[in-house]
Amino acid sequence: MDLRFVTVFGGTGFLGRRVVRRLRGQGLGVRIAVRRPARAHDLFGRDDPYIEAVAADVNDGPSVASALADAYGAVNAVSLYVERGGATFQSVHVAAAREVASRARLALVERLVHVSGVGADPASPSLYVRKRGEGEQAVRDAFPGAVVMRPTVMFGPDDAFLSRLLELLRRFPVFPLFGRGETRLQPAYVEDVAEAVVRVLRQADGRGPTFECGGPMVYRYKALIQAIAGATGRHPLLLPVPFLAWRALARVLELSPTPPITVNQVELMQFDTIASPRLPGFADLEITPEPLENVLREMSRSV
Repeated sequence: MDLRFVTVFGGTGFLGRRVVRRLRGQGLGVRIAVRRPARAHDLFGRDDPYIEAVAADVNDGPSVASALADAYGAVNAVSLYVERGGATFQSVHVAAAREVASRARLALVERLVHVSGVGADPASPSLYVRKRGEGEQAVRDAFPGAVVMRPTVMFGPDDAFLSRLLELLRRFPVFPLFGRGETRLQPAYVEDVAEAVVRVLRQADGRGPTFECGGPMVYRYKALIQAIAGATGRHPLLLPVPFLAWRALARVLELSPTPPITVNQVELMQFDTIASPRLPGFADLEITPEPLENVLREMSRSV
């Protein structure tokens, strides 16, 4: 490649592939580092000489080093929601995050963006949230200038959030709530988060700030479900379900290859997921976040 390029780990994922497209739109080359490069070729084709797909495992140091060779910047957008076998929250969110960060520093990468999540806290009682927080610490230790990007729950076409809710609300006249539906959420449009990542890569000055990016509206979960149902023309009966029952159900569902709900998702729904006003966010990057309702109208036509 004869121009500056960025290595994107997890570049075929929900957020990662949007980051790839926006990087190219900004005139940067992209090296997509994934376990299955064929997936990248399916998504982006083979015609753009400035998009390269390479095989890399974030837990394998040599492959990470190879993917980072000569890179100007790097993005770690790899995430895990269900532990299976050797793929654990510790291995992905902590050990792999440290590996990417330490290899990036050794490779003299100028900019590193580590994608985490709002609420990440090494003292959290939730294993998922705790490992996210420990992962951020590991990244900071290995690459002090890294930027941590913490989005709230993301939505957009082909997501695992709005799309699933739209489908369920269309099919069933009764909808179970998490608890009484009082948890507060601030959903962020995935394209806005991708744009934030790209702007951070171009504007970061090496201080390694943490950005928390949430959408323009905060919803109680019950109100959010009502808004989504309204987009489908449905008015389901909303049934409060205790979190204890949700956790028991999630443990059973996690035995399936693609569980519709996981224990960590249930745990996350017990806490508000809102961007902190004390940390920089979309406004600091001059991004006006897209309202959920605008995207919801388009998505409801295709689900």
